Amino acid sequence: MQLQIKAVVLVMLLQCSKCVVSERTRDKMYEAINGASCFRRLNGTHQTGCSSTHSGSVGVLHLVQREEDFDFLLTNPPSPPYAPIIPPELFTQRNMLRLQKEGGKNISVVLLINHTQKMLQFSHELNCPNQYSGIMFPNSSVTPTCDAAPELSWNPWGTGLLHEDFPFPIFYLADIDEITKIVNCFEKFNNFNYEGHSKRSLCAVEVKTFMTAAVSSEVCMRRSNFINTMGSIKYCDPLEGRNVYATLFPRVMSAENEVVAERKVNTSEKFILVSCRLDTTSMFDGVGLGALDSLTGYATLINVAHMLAQLLPNNSEVLNKTLNVLFVVFNGESYDYIGSQRFVYDLENMAFPTRSTQTTPIGLENIEYVLDIGTLDDITKIRLHSLDEFSQASQLLAKFQHYGLSPILKFNISFMNNVGMRMPPTSAQSFLRKNIKFPAFVLNARPQNRYYHSIYDDMDNMNFTYGNTTLNFTGLKDVAEHFVFAPDSIQMKIRNISTVIALSLYETLTGVSYKKTEVANPLLTDEFLYCFLQSADCPLFKAASHPNSLPGLPIPPSRYVSVGGGSQESSGWTNRVLGYLLSHQTNIAKANCSNLPLHWFAGYRSKGECRVTTQNYSYALSPAFLIDNYDWKSGQYSTWTESTWTQFSARIFLRPSNIHEIITLSIGVVVLIISFCLVYIISSRADILFEDAPSSTAALAEPTAC
Repeated sequence: MQLQIKAVVLVMLLQCSKCVVSERTRDKMYEAINGASCFRRLNGTHQTGCSSTHSGSVGVLHLVQREEDFDFLLTNPPSPPYAPIIPPELFTQRNMLRLQKEGGKNISVVLLINHTQKMLQFSHELNCPNQYSGIMFPNSSVTPTCDAAPELSWNPWGTGLLHEDFPFPIFYLADIDEITKIVNCFEKFNNFNYEGHSKRSLCAVEVKTFMTAAVSSEVCMRRSNFINTMGSIKYCDPLEGRNVYATLFPRVMSAENEVVAERKVNTSEKFILVSCRLDTTSMFDGVGLGALDSLTGYATLINVAHMLAQLLPNNSEVLNKTLNVLFVVFNGESYDYIGSQRFVYDLENMAFPTRSTQTTPIGLENIEYVLDIGTLDDITKIRLHSLDEFSQASQLLAKFQHYGLSPILKFNISFMNNVGMRMPPTSAQSFLRKNIKFPAFVLNARPQNRYYHSIYDDMDNMNFTYGNTTLNFTGLKDVAEHFVFAPDSIQMKIRNISTVIALSLYETLTGVSYKKTEVANPLLTDEFLYCFLQSADCPLFKAASHPNSLPGLPIPPSRYVSVGGGSQESSGWTNRVLGYLLSHQTNIAKANCSNLPLHWFAGYRSKGECRVTTQNYSYALSPAFLIDNYDWKSGQYSTWTESTWTQFSARIFLRPSNIHEIITLSIGVVVLIISFCLVYIISSRADILFEDAPSSTAALAEPTAC
C-alpha cells in the first residue's frame, strides 16, 4: 500500500513539473538577435572585411539619426566602447572610413539596420570592379578599362567598402522585429541623460564573428599548409565554384574503351562562345541577390540558348555543320574573374573539357569569337564593345541592328558599337588579357544600377513582379501574343533582347535571315527570375530535375561563389536548367535513359521524359592555387580566399556601469576573504566543534562460532 501511495505522489510531482517554466540565468541576461555578418576575405596582398575579437566584441547601443551623431561617438563619449546603429543612407564611404580611422577604442561594433526610406544609393563595390585584373596598357600596371572620373566609371555609385578592412564587426539586421527590439532597448536604457551613461546600466550588444585568417592569402595559405602537416586546421580556403557549359549541338564522343594518350585539338571544329556571369556578392554573408548586376545577363543567355535549341534541332537541314555554339556561365567573376581565368587556363593546357566527357579538347584556336553578355541595366540602348575593328563584330552589329529595329518585331532596341580600350569589366577581359588581339565582344548597357554588389540589388530594384501564370514556358511564342506582363516589364525586356541575340546567331549559323514571328518566351523569364529571386521551390527547377526528387528550398539559391565544400546550389540548378532547355526529347524509355548524354527529366508536366543533353561542369578555381611557387604579388591570376570562422552570433544585454562592476568585484573579494577566514577558524577548532563519533564497527555483534 505504501509503495502505491509513493508511486501516485511521484506521478503527481512529474505532472506538476510540466507547469513550471524554468529559465537559465544566461537566458534571462541575454536576448539573441538574428542577422547577417560581414566577414573577411583576402587576396595576394591585403585582407578585407571585418572580424570581432576572439571572445566577441561588446558595445553600447547608440542610434545614429544624423551626421552629427558620429561626432558624439568619436569625441570623448561618456561610456565607450559604443555600437552605432546606422541606417543605409548614413552607411556611406565617408562615415564608415571615419569610424575605421578615428574609432579606436570608442567603436567596437557597427549595426546596419534595414530602414530604406531615405536611401538613394547603396553600392559597396569599387567604381571600377576588378580594376587590377583586366587588360593592361603595354609595359604598365594601369588598366585602360576604368575612367579617372567616378561619374564616368562602370559603377559611379561605388563606395569601395567591400574592399576595406574594418577593425570591428559589422552586423546587418533585416527583420523589422529585430530592429524594433534593439531600438526599443536603446530608447529605454540609453537615450537620456547622456552625461550619466557611465553611472548606470546601458543596453549593449555582443557580436561574435571572429575570423581566423589575417594579413593576405599568401600568409594564410602558408599557415594552413604548414599546420596541415600536423593536423586538419585551416585558416582560409580559396574562393572556388563550378562553371557550367553546354553546346547547342552535341559533340562527337569517343568510344568508352578508347584511350588517347595525348589529347589533340580538332582545328576544324569551331565555336561561337556566348558567356555571362553566374555569381554576385555583397558585404554580408548569405545576403544579396544580384538582380541587376548579373541576373539579367544570366536570364538573357538562358533564353538565347533555349530559343536557338527550339529553332535549330540537331537534324536541321540549314545548319552549318562546322560551327557550333558554346554557352558558358562563369562563376567567381566578382573576384577578379576566377571562372573565366581558369577557363582560359584550361583552354591553353588542353584541359577543357575533361577527359571524362570523352570528347576532344577545345583550344583558343577553336573559338571564332566570344560574345559576352554583361550588365543590361537599360535594355533599350545597348553597346557592342570591342578592342579593335573586327569583321565579326561589324557583321554581328549589323544583325543586332536589323532585328532590334525590325518593324515586324517592334522591339525598338538600338545597338551602337564602341571600339577602344574602355571595355566593360566582364569575363571577356580574361581572354583579352591573354591575347590583346583576341576577338572578344561585350554587350553592355550604360550603368544605372545604384545598388551594384549590395544587399539591396533585389527584385524591387529590378522591378520584378511574378506573373505566376502556370502556363507552358517551354515553347516559343508569337510576337503578337498578349501576356499578363506590361510592355515595359522586365520579362518583356529580356524577351526582346534575347530574341535579337538569338536571331542574330541563327542567321550566323544558317546564313538565312529569320522571317517568322516566333520569339523568346517571357513566361520562361518569369519562372527563371522567380526561382532565383524568390524561391527555389519553383516550376522551372522542378521541370529540370529528376521526377520525384526533393523540391528546392522556399528561398532563392545563393549565387555567391563560396569555397570548396561550400554551397554550390546555384551551379547545380544552372546545370539542370541549361541542360533541360538546350536538350532535345527522344522516345527512349526510362530504363534505357541512364548513360550520358541521355538524361531523364521530370519535364513541364512532371511525367518524365528522356532528353539528349550537352551540359557539364568545369572548374572555377584560380590557377594561382595550382601553380607551384606562384608569385602572389604578380597580379596574373585571382588570389582571393575566404577566412574560416566558428560561429556568427549576436545578442543584447544590459551592460552594468563601471561603478556597478567595481562594487560587484569588491563584494566578491570581501566574500572570498571571509570564506578563507571561516575555513581557517573551522579547521583550527575542528576537535572542539566535531566530537569523535564511535566507530561504525562497534555496533556490530561478534560473529558466532561455526
